Parts: sequence; structure tokens; C-alpha cells
Amino acid sequence: MNAHLRLSRNAFGRLVLVAADGTVHEGVVPVRAFPVAAPEEGISLVSAEGHELAWIDRLADLPAEMRALVEEELASREFVPEILRLRRVSSFATPSTWEVETDRGDTSFVLKGEEDIRRLGANGLLIADSHGIQFLVRDLTALDKTSRRLLDRFL
Repeated sequence: MNAHLRLSRNAFGRLVLVAADGTVHEGVVPVRAFPVAAPEEGISLVSAEGHELAWIDRLADLPAEMRALVEEELASREFVPEILRLRRVSSFATPSTWEVETDRGDTSFVLKGEEDIRRLGANGLLIADSHGIQFLVRDLTALDKTSRRLLDRFL
């Protein structure tokens, strides 16, 4: 990212990007290019109209204050609970209700169809519920035996 760019919040809490030429862009939104595979790399700062204004190769390369603003904004927009354990599945036919333990607490959701389970690399999964909320299984091999057995029925 260009060192001459400045990022701040306005009085309404929206991100403001000041470009090297002095152009002010209000309502800037950070977007991860690879939110699951490489969440700390490849972040685009996009205008309210959806145009890319700046590219961040790595969050760690930003000055601390700017990095904090980007991370806060990303956290407020992203909600991808990580499944730690499957407690129960109502049926092995879809739609089915899943009761799970996540990094954000216990919850249940409806899986409409097996096509709503996507593989991420060798051991990861992204599961979309009937409302479009994405649940992450970071590493199948790290799950307990019961959870793996339940998931195997859908894979």
C-alpha cells in the first residue's frame, strides 16, 4: 500500500481514505481477497461505489493505527463462526437441523442440501445454512470422532 495514503474515521464512524493526491474517499470498505485461506493478506480498500482505491498486500505491513482501523472494520462486517464440534444432526437426509458448538457459542442451523458444504483445501469446509450464514470447519482432522463421523455422512 502506498505510504502516502491516510486512513481515519469520520464523525459518523465511517472509514475515510485520503489518497496521495489529496482526494478524499468516505465510506471506504476493506474486503479480503482470500478470507479463509489467507485472511491477513490481500485486502482491497473499496469505495462506497465498489471501486478499488488501494491494495494491502499484508495487514502486518501497515502502521499499527491504520491496521487497527482495517481490522476493526473487517471484524464488524464479517461473521463466520468456526464449528468446534457437532453435537447432533436431526437427519442424514436434507434439509436437516444441525446442533453445533462454535467459537462464538452453541447454535443450531438448517442445512438445505449437501451442495451447501464446500471443501476448502484438504481439511477445511465452509457450510452455508438456510439463511446464508457461513460456518467454518478449519480442520476436519482436529474435530472429535463423533463430529467427524456425522460430517462423513454428508461428504
